[in-house]
Amino acid sequence: MDSRIKYLFIALGVLIIGFILWYFKSIITYILISAILSIIGKPVVDFLDRIHIKRIRIPKVLSAFITLILIWCALILFLRFFIPLIANQVSDLSSIDINTLTTKFQEPLDKMNQFIVKYNVSTENSKTVEDYISEKAIGFINGTFLSNFFGSLVGIFGNLVVAAFSISFITFFFLKDQSLFYNGIMVFVPEKLTDNFAHVLNSIKKLLTRYFIGILVEIIGIITLVTIGLTVIGINFQTAIVIGLILGLFNVVPYVGPLIGSTIGIIIGFATHLNMDVNSELIPLLIYMAIVFSMVRIIDDVVFQPFIYSSSVNAHPLEIFIVILMAASLAGILGMILAVPSYTILRVFAKEFFNNFKLVKKLTEKI
Repeated sequence: MDSRIKYLFIALGVLIIGFILWYFKSIITYILISAILSIIGKPVVDFLDRIHIKRIRIPKVLSAFITLILIWCALILFLRFFIPLIANQVSDLSSIDINTLTTKFQEPLDKMNQFIVKYNVSTENSKTVEDYISEKAIGFINGTFLSNFFGSLVGIFGNLVVAAFSISFITFFFLKDQSLFYNGIMVFVPEKLTDNFAHVLNSIKKLLTRYFIGILVEIIGIITLVTIGLTVIGINFQTAIVIGLILGLFNVVPYVGPLIGSTIGIIIGFATHLNMDVNSELIPLLIYMAIVFSMVRIIDDVVFQPFIYSSSVNAHPLEIFIVILMAASLAGILGMILAVPSYTILRVFAKEFFNNFKLVKKLTEKI
């Protein structure tokens, strides 16, 4: 068979597989999450397998079940710790009187309105600064913004109960039989391509394992650094850790996530310290918060990001940036989150099956 026809069939196969993955994206999401959880839980299963009393060992089924319970306990403890803190912050924000807030900042708002009128920034029917800020603040303070954000996260996985049960069920069997995911994919692979796909899957597993571990380390590191930094400058610990959590989670979205998280953090810091004097206390506090966020961002760029995007997936930062922009235009925030792992998988497949092309060789030379 002519090599061009061969590559054409391979490309067609990749497109068909891509369509199937998109069409069953919910199920694929459950399987991928379960695969990640099984990778995280593998050391626990291996540890339990090594435990024995004389010749009696823990059955594999029991090891997998105990590991799954431990994973859920860790998740529940995480939610048990953070959900009340977030609820308290939302409650505090909802108790703020917007009219009192507007009155307190009337002088700087008047100056902003004068500036807008002087330089013809606004039109006759445009809103004043205080009307605009009041409208946006009400949306944020009454919990609409936060509820919409967390609601959208739940919507990604569909029904939460079904997702939890499905992921738990699949994860249990991946833990029980750690080659199940691998064997399940290899069933659909033609015999002559078995060795190629085996190499591809092993490479993907190694790269994505390092990537997700790096992401987890990055989130924990940012939460810790932000919490410590904000506590040092005088922010209440509960408020500091909530802001740290927000920055850590938003940081999963490359490039724009840290900016959004920092903006929300500044707003929370501003709204929870309105009892301070504006000029002598509140504004300096917000400046200190911005400094903390900037320092954490620098640490993230210098330490965390190179480890995750360069070392773990072996790709140039500019290359990753372009991929993320393309993913954002195709699928928004979700596309940005999935851009790096998806691109990693595509690079591994391209290196294995299209390595004769010069562009492919250049993009995959480090993996």
